[in-house]
Amino acid sequence: RKRVAAGCHWMCIPGMEYTMNDTVKVNLAMVFQVAYQEMMANADKTRPSVDALWEQYQKHLKTAVDATGRGIIHHLTYQTKSQPELILNLFQHGLIEKGVNITDGGANYYNMCIDGAGLAVAADSFAACEQRVDKEGRLTYEELTNHLDANFEGENGEYVRQMLFHSERYGGGGDSLGDKWAVEISKLWTDLVRDLVEQHKDNPKNVNFIPGFFSWSNTILLGSILKATPNGRKAGEPINHGANPNGGFRKDGAVTSMCNSIAAIQPGYGNTAPVQLEIDPQIANDPEGVKKMCAMILGIMNSGNTLLNINIIDAKKILEAHKDPFKYPDLVVRVTGFTAFFSMLSEKFRELVIERVKAVNADLEY
Repeated sequence: RKRVAAGCHWMCIPGMEYTMNDTVKVNLAMVFQVAYQEMMANADKTRPSVDALWEQYQKHLKTAVDATGRGIIHHLTYQTKSQPELILNLFQHGLIEKGVNITDGGANYYNMCIDGAGLAVAADSFAACEQRVDKEGRLTYEELTNHLDANFEGENGEYVRQMLFHSERYGGGGDSLGDKWAVEISKLWTDLVRDLVEQHKDNPKNVNFIPGFFSWSNTILLGSILKATPNGRKAGEPINHGANPNGGFRKDGAVTSMCNSIAAIQPGYGNTAPVQLEIDPQIANDPEGVKKMCAMILGIMNSGNTLLNINIIDAKKILEAHKDPFKYPDLVVRVTGFTAFFSMLSEKFRELVIERVKAVNADLEY
């Protein structure tokens, strides 16, 4: 009951806790890329399939999570000497009396949250492989690999990319292959992060590791190092935002469908997997619209979601502002959990906001 919201994706118990929420990220899409490459490298020994790919993915995700856990423990062990929290110590109960730094055993709770980023890219890639290769036989894994290596720019590359892009995607409300794989990845992710508690149970700080899903503003950076992926995403393109689906997840961009999918992948240990929602301000022009909006928000939270970041923004206005950022210099948008003047964002960050708006405004011309 003492826990409060303190930032974009950050919850804390003031004066009692040393925590990291919106800090540590593991790129789930990069783990997929490594797993896929290893599966294809061993194709002469094990026939490529979505099951073989999942086996590789489980192995590599465990490696990534375990390394992250060891890194956090190392950080906590030596931070007192390398980066003492002099100011933060003044806001904690009992540290002066104990004579210890907050990172050196002074806090009552050490809650270290680890976020998975790129969930939709990984889930949609698994779904595309299962649907287009394993089930339908539209192409082989060797052909898929060739298209990925060529960034879909070779013969029939765009045709194949569109075919993969229009596979059953995460965000369908629970019935698609993409949703199925998102839930599988979420379960695996949650189990692996929680296993860190057991691995490091002898640490005197009694560190608690808590899984979540969020990308913050790292969507561009984490996507820039990725090659093309089987969901139809080209090399270098951003990963999905937070726990949201990739853009174009449904023709109608149904908000309820998206929110039900996000509710289904919540880890369930206190760290959130937020819903990023873009809403047109016209909805609040009459009492009926306000009533529906309130009902929708209650429905989203009652479905099992844990955090809702809302952008109330005119879709056409933001498109105009993207073409000429200084036409609306006072336009404020929610980038992730934080807000900023739209005109002050880089072109790439403006594009990220635009893509989210387009995802839930299927008829929007741009």
